[in-house]
Amino acid sequence: MSYNLLKGKRGVIFGVLNEQSIAWKVAKRCVEEGATITLSNTAMAIRMGDITSLAATIGAEVIPADATNVEDMENVFATSMDKLGGKIDFVLHSIGMSPNVRKKRTYDDLDYKFLDKTLDISAVSFHKMIQSAKKLDAISKGGSILALTYIAAQRTFFGYNDMADAKSLLESIARSFGYIYGRESGVRINTISQSPTMTTAGAGVKDMTKMLHFSDMMSPLGNATADDCADYCVAMFSDLTRKVTMQNLFNDGGFSNVGMSLRAMETYEKGLEEHLDDAGNIIYG
Repeated sequence: MSYNLLKGKRGVIFGVLNEQSIAWKVAKRCVEEGATITLSNTAMAIRMGDITSLAATIGAEVIPADATNVEDMENVFATSMDKLGGKIDFVLHSIGMSPNVRKKRTYDDLDYKFLDKTLDISAVSFHKMIQSAKKLDAISKGGSILALTYIAAQRTFFGYNDMADAKSLLESIARSFGYIYGRESGVRINTISQSPTMTTAGAGVKDMTKMLHFSDMMSPLGNATADDCADYCVAMFSDLTRKVTMQNLFNDGGFSNVGMSLRAMETYEKGLEEHLDDAGNIIYG
């Protein structure tokens, strides 16, 4: 059902890869709500993924860009304003990647060059994105900028590795830039902390299926889906949330405020055996 919440608004969505992408769900919902948008991802992602064919179904222009490259970011916003016919009203940053996770490097054995890439791609790119838009005066007064994050930014989750550090930095950037951009131009900057979601990127996290099951058992409303996240993003892009900024907003079925659910407790009681390695040592991971 459409409520025309974004009628006449223009947006830029970063991070669509395929139909499983949260960014794609958001893009589709934004168009359903009356927005016109552009999509952006790296040239490699565009070649390897389905972004071109998906964009055609919603009439969106695809602009190749490396989110870690400032010139590319400036081109995305300049081109988007030209193609969409004016300043941008909303932006979604749905970008994250860890070479350490992909290479199965544990947190106490990180490759620091990989860590630099993790932070640059997953967090610093958000700063580059906002700064580029601000210098171009590309965002409308009262516009809304969002980034997707995860509760591992505040709490330790086995297997999330250096992505947790990146998400912590991402949330800090939203607060720091949110103050400046809000004060000067009324632009809102927030992060949405989503339930674990089985996207292409999410599937790379160690024991992701177990994490999904655990959070679903813990959450009174169950896990929030990618479609749920898209609805929340639409609300945050709309004028209904024009006084919300510098916030980390949880979209996780209540998981973030639950200590222990009955179902999780019963499952825990059934499996109290210690996890041991081949040498008989306890695994605490």
